[in-house]
Order: sequence, then structure tokens, then C-alpha cells
Amino acid sequence: MTSLDKPITPDPAGGPSADQKAVTQAALFDAFGGIRGTVETMLPGLLFVMIYTVNKDVKMSAIAAGAVAVLLVIVRLLRKDTVKHAFSGVFGVGVGVAFALFTGTAKGFYLPGMIYGAGLGVAFTLSALVGFPLLGVILGPVFKENLSWRTRNPGRKKAYTKASLAWGIIFLAKYAILFPLYWWGDATQLGWVLIALKLPPMVLAVYFTWVFLAKAPPPIDVIAEWEAEEAAEEAAKEAKEAAKGPARHRRA
Repeated sequence: MTSLDKPITPDPAGGPSADQKAVTQAALFDAFGGIRGTVETMLPGLLFVMIYTVNKDVKMSAIAAGAVAVLLVIVRLLRKDTVKHAFSGVFGVGVGVAFALFTGTAKGFYLPGMIYGAGLGVAFTLSALVGFPLLGVILGPVFKENLSWRTRNPGRKKAYTKASLAWGIIFLAKYAILFPLYWWGDATQLGWVLIALKLPPMVLAVYFTWVFLAKAPPPIDVIAEWEAEEAAEEAAKEAKEAAKGPARHRRA
């Protein structure tokens, strides 16, 4: 995978360069966990619905899902891998398990995630409409541009706005399908539809993000700018101190 520290070489034709596309892809993989992170996110929910489909035992299904989520975090810790995606996954599963055990229904396991996902859809959409796209806030640190896109890089702000709107529409469409199933369908149907809709909308949203950002101007590396400013200040300070030495020698 391409390193995020690799400098981006502009395309002479003015379009997105191969480097820019590769760096954008690497950043998106880092931000959203890649294939492994996606699998780890899906596995507890898949285990829950499989066990519940077989024996209709909410407690057993919930405990199994929670146990495998914790196990995935432990494996990452033992391998000394990054755990940010695993921890977010185990937190979401933990809330679902608590709801399922409290309500005694399988639908309770799915409800917190559905509310969270629908809320994200609203947040992405509103943020794009008000000109402060949420995806730029999320990905800015990954690209080392922080919030510089807001005032210094209008092309990237436009790309983040389009991408955030795409995420919002995709999420809202997904939960427009799921909530009627939650209200009027049975728990087994809801679980399998949730599993079926877990990956395709995410892949579509990430694809649109890649398309928009790959065509946008390169990010402004504000981290490198800060480091360069600090280096320049340090060099000026050293030069000033060096100049004081001969002056004191002449006065003596």
C-alpha cells in the first residue's frame, strides 16, 4: 500500500495523478479500517443472527456476539496492531448486547446501531448543506491537512462536500429500508437484511469519496508547514546567537 508520507507528483495534464489516487486510496483504507476492519465489524452481527436463526435464544446470541467482539480486540492487542477500529466495533456490539439483554428481544440488539447509522446519515447530509462537511473533519487529520481545506483549498472543500452528501444519501436510503423492517418485520428477517446491507452501502460511499477526492487538488500538509516554520525559527535563532559572538568579541 502506498505510504501517506509519499509526496504527490502533480499530473502535467492537470488531472489527478497516479500518486494522488494511490495516496487517497491509502488514506481511505487507514481511515475506514480496510478489509480486515470491515470483516471485524461484520463478524459479531453475523454470529448473532446465525445463532438466533437456529435457536431463537436472544441471550446466547448476544453473549456470543459480545465474546467474539472482545476476542477480536484481544487478538489485535497480542499482535500489537492498531485497535481503534476494533475498539469502536466492540463498543457498538456491547451497546447492542446490553439492549438485547435488557429488552429480551433480538431487535434490541440491532436498534442502537440503526439509530447511530441514521443519525450519521442526517449529520453527513446537514454538514454538507451548511458548508462544513463532516467527512473533511474526519479525513483532514488522515491527510495531514486538518481543517486547511475550509479556507485555503476550495477544491478539496467542494470534494468533501460532495462526498459527505453522498454518504448522507446512502445512509438515509439504507435506513429507510431497515426501519420499516424493524417496526413490521420479524427479527430474523431484519438481521439478515442488516447483514446484506452492511457492506455494499459502505463500499459505495467509500468509492464515491475516492472518486471525488482523487480529482480534487492535493491536500495542504499543514504538519509539514508547521515543522518547516519551527525549523526556520530555530535556524534564525541560531544565526542570531552566532552573530552575537563576533560582536561581543569586537567590543572586548
